[in-house]
Amino acid sequence: MREILRRSLTGAVYIVLLLSAVFLNSDAFDFLFMTFGLACLYEYKRLVALRGYHIFIAYLALWWIFIYLTSDKGLINLLMFITITIDIALLFYLFQRKERQFNTIQKFIIGLLYIGGGCIFLTMIPYKDDDFAKLLIMGIFILIWVNDSFAYIVGKSVGRTKLYPSISPKKTVEGTIGGFIFAMGAAYLMGIYEPLISPGQWMILAAVIVVSGSLGDLLESKLKRSAGVKDSGAILPGHGGMLDRLDSLVFAAPFTYLTLTIFAYVS
Repeated sequence: MREILRRSLTGAVYIVLLLSAVFLNSDAFDFLFMTFGLACLYEYKRLVALRGYHIFIAYLALWWIFIYLTSDKGLINLLMFITITIDIALLFYLFQRKERQFNTIQKFIIGLLYIGGGCIFLTMIPYKDDDFAKLLIMGIFILIWVNDSFAYIVGKSVGRTKLYPSISPKKTVEGTIGGFIFAMGAAYLMGIYEPLISPGQWMILAAVIVVSGSLGDLLESKLKRSAGVKDSGAILPGHGGMLDRLDSLVFAAPFTYLTLTIFAYVS
């Protein structure tokens, strides 16, 4: 009971902080996710045993350039392409049976783009036609939460087939499918009540977010298993580290941004 209460209180504080930043103003939202990115990078450094603080300096420089200094679509698309390329390369690592050791430069590049790039694109998502689209980013958070919650509920209720037992023994195929179905339903409802994009586009976006987010969750599980730890950190009592909370969002962010860019181009 004490553990459930602690998890509930931590989750409530996290959600209130997130909602406050989204609905306060865009600067608060930017600052919050810049800070979250630093926390995730700190936990990543510990997981992969990356020494030094150069990655924090590089992340802040990249953040400043792409959030405040440039609106050049060519540069933004280049960063998106490089970030997605790194994420796809990490999927090969995820499904590799043989344990892979990264050197220092590889650890630096992976952390900077997989986590740093993911947080940057997560921050860019709400900016549509130079306006801060609060309901768009909240819709994306809701899709992740619906998927995670119902994947857990369905998996606990009827889950029998393990999804990837060597990496995440508690996840099931049934839970994954259940989370996907409920997220698609939530996306359709949001498309009806939030006309920023159409119901069909919301459902496509949901599919991209759920699939890429689930892969991001498995990827972080593999990093933790390789490091021999249960959680990436202990900053959130009952929930582990910040990377444990944001692993799905960080990995899904550049794919989500690409999907929204395609929607804007074809509409």
